[in-house]
Amino acid sequence: MTESRRTTLLATAALLAMTACWGSTFFLIHDLLDRVPTLDFLALRFAMASVALLVVAPRAVGRLSPRKRRQAMALGLLYGVAQILQTAGLAHTAASVSGFITGMYVVSTPLFAALLLGTRITRMTWAAVALATAGLGVLTLDGLSIGYGEAITLVAALLYALHIVGLGAWSTARDALGMSIVQILVIAVVCGLATAPDGVVLPDTTRDWLSIAYMAVFAGALALVGQTWAQAHLSPTRSAIIMSMEPVFAAFFAVLLGGEPTTLRMLLGGLMVLSAMLVVELLPRRRIEAEVQHIAV
Repeated sequence: MTESRRTTLLATAALLAMTACWGSTFFLIHDLLDRVPTLDFLALRFAMASVALLVVAPRAVGRLSPRKRRQAMALGLLYGVAQILQTAGLAHTAASVSGFITGMYVVSTPLFAALLLGTRITRMTWAAVALATAGLGVLTLDGLSIGYGEAITLVAALLYALHIVGLGAWSTARDALGMSIVQILVIAVVCGLATAPDGVVLPDTTRDWLSIAYMAVFAGALALVGQTWAQAHLSPTRSAIIMSMEPVFAAFFAVLLGGEPTTLRMLLGGLMVLSAMLVVELLPRRRIEAEVQHIAV
């Protein structure tokens, strides 16, 4: 196995582990939001994640070039606004519909990659994208109507896609930690400004603090570091398809730890998304896609 192939497999494993970590938070968030408002939770989560990374690597941001800092700030702004729009949309649409529309970043990512990076998307890649999208529909969708909530959730999905494409173009293994810290700091500021007018509601139990700490450190700080590093070695479209496993992991942990029943739709949708990921991982890469790794600026 070549060094390049080994690095690619390691990046895939890191991105998959990060996606599993995100999936593990769904049933925790569902329980937590009964007591802590959503925007307050987001602001607190990313503030704690920022502190954790700054304590561990206080000099990482200083090693970034001014250009890398600006790029990381732009990426953090995209992600922070997407979080707020997704949350606002969730107040006006069903959770299942929100999950499906948010998953449209799987379709949007190759489109943006083609427009912004000059990417050539092959038929096999589009087949994998279509399979992942259909799997998300089977897994999450009970019905779909188009209204205000759905519209702003779609905008959030487009912003997530731009974030994935931007990471693929701008991230490097050397700068992954510093860029992650800047992104999380910006996300924390964006979410904090959004919730500041109404004040911040803090958790009042040890259990809730532990839940937020887990989501801040593991599903926040470490996950974003892992994503930033992994996308220095993977194409945006490939990353988006791997990350479409998030609702599959969410369903898995909901059954394993949340006590939810296993359904045929859950199994079928999960199998379809998994198959899409295997298509881009097991077939020879040259038959999948030829992507430009950096934006020409």
